[in-house]
Amino acid sequence: MLSDPACLGNLAQDAREALFDPEFWRRRGELSDAAAGRGSAWFIDSGEHRWVLRHFRRGGFIARWSKDVYPWAGEERVRAFAEWRLLELLTRRGLPVPKPVAARYEKTLFGYRCDLITQRIADAEPLSAALARGALAESAWRAVGAAVAQLHGAGVDHADLNAHNILIGAHGVSVIDFDRGRVRKSGGWKARNLRRLRRSLAKIGAYSDTAWEWLMGGYRATG
Repeated sequence: MLSDPACLGNLAQDAREALFDPEFWRRRGELSDAAAGRGSAWFIDSGEHRWVLRHFRRGGFIARWSKDVYPWAGEERVRAFAEWRLLELLTRRGLPVPKPVAARYEKTLFGYRCDLITQRIADAEPLSAALARGALAESAWRAVGAAVAQLHGAGVDHADLNAHNILIGAHGVSVIDFDRGRVRKSGGWKARNLRRLRRSLAKIGAYSDTAWEWLMGGYRATG
């Protein structure tokens, strides 16, 4: 397991032992579903702790046979560990991402399963949820573009930049879910990130040329 002792704080020993068990937190009345109840992410509200627990699930065609077991290729390749390390690096650099709390994996007969806990971004909601209620102000679009530019300026390639993985709220804009993300040299991946975000906005019916130009204005002003 990887963990940040400062984030765990004064968490009781029984809670530490059951850190990644959703049912433990549910029995305590400290768990609620996140991500529209997909069953792979939960909010934990325990004392001073406000966390997000995410169980890694596979997507696409392969998920028909293996919904959450990944092939073993050594501890360095565990996806939850890779994301924990990336987030730990990015939070030290002051970038708009959630702070990692803990990560673990469990070996299985055919591979491994894994989980990640991060601190919950306070008073924030997905960009997609905000857009479902109505249009955003120009300043909000520019803030989204600025947050993406901050990550790109640090060489961060987000593998799934979309309207669900960008949070907006009282404290600004943050980006979440860095599974398969990495730090790399500048290149065409930046444009691919932006195209993916634009497709996501179009898919939820929230794309307009004006909004996109506002977003890109914030991006260019920060980049």
